[in-house]
Amino acid sequence: MNPATIPAAQTPAASTIRARKAYGDGDTSVIALDDVTVEFPAGQFTAIMGPSGSGKSTLMHCVAGLDTLTSGQVFIGGIELSSLNDRELTLLRRTRIGFVFQSFNLIPTLSAQENIELPLTLGGLRPDPAWFDTVISTVGLGDRLRHRPSELSGGQQQRVAVARALASRPEVVFADEPTGNLDSRTGAEILAFMRRATDEFGQSVVMVTHDPVAASYADSVLFLADGRVVDRVERPTADVVLDRMKSFDRSTTPLTSPMLAGTVA
Repeated sequence: MNPATIPAAQTPAASTIRARKAYGDGDTSVIALDDVTVEFPAGQFTAIMGPSGSGKSTLMHCVAGLDTLTSGQVFIGGIELSSLNDRELTLLRRTRIGFVFQSFNLIPTLSAQENIELPLTLGGLRPDPAWFDTVISTVGLGDRLRHRPSELSGGQQQRVAVARALASRPEVVFADEPTGNLDSRTGAEILAFMRRATDEFGQSVVMVTHDPVAASYADSVLFLADGRVVDRVERPTADVVLDRMKSFDRSTTPLTSPMLAGTVA
C-alpha cells in the first residue's frame, strides 16, 4: 500500500486537517479536539499550552500517532497516518518520530547507551557513529553511558531520554511535559538541549507544557482552549506567555487572534 501523501514543497514537520477527537457516545461524549487544523513548521521548536482539559496532550498524542482521531487527518511530513497499516505506523514512529515524556520511560535493566540505541536496535539498525557522538556530547552523557537508570539522577535520566529521541535523527521530536519532574536548573538544561537541537541540527520539536518559562524556549507557542486552537504567539517571552495564560482565567469563551489567519480553519 502506498501511503497517502501531501506535496513535499514546504511540507511542515507535522500537521492536522480538521482534527476531531471524541471520547464516549451520545450525551456522555467529551470532545477533546474540535475541528483543529494546524501546522508545526519543520526545523522549529513549537510549544503547545492551554488550561487543564484544553486538549493539548490529546493533540500531541494524535499527531504523534499514539492515539487516533475520530475524524480528520494527521500528517507526519507528507505522510497521512490513517493511510498506514499497523506495521507501517510502528515503523514510522520508530524511525521518523522521537518521544520525550515527563516520566522518562527508560528500561531499568538497560544501560544508558542501550536505552539510547533501543529504537534503532528494535528496527535492526545501528546508530551512525558520528551522529551518536554528537548527540551524546550535546546532552553531556559521555561518562554515564554504562550506568543504568537507577544509577542516574532524574536530570541525567531525562538527558538519556532526549538522546534516545534524537538518536535516529527523526523528522520531529514530541515532548510531553519533559521538565515536569525536574528542578528548575535541570529543567533549564533539558530545554537548552532541545533548543540547541533545533538551532544547530534543524530538529523539529513539538512540546506540551504548562510552564511559561519552558514555553519561552520555543519559536512559537500554540494555545488551546476547549479543544480548539485560539491563538499563536511568535518569539514568545515568559511574561507574554504568562499574560496570555492569565486571560484564560478571566474568560471561558474561546479567544481569537489575527495571528491564526491561514493557520487554523
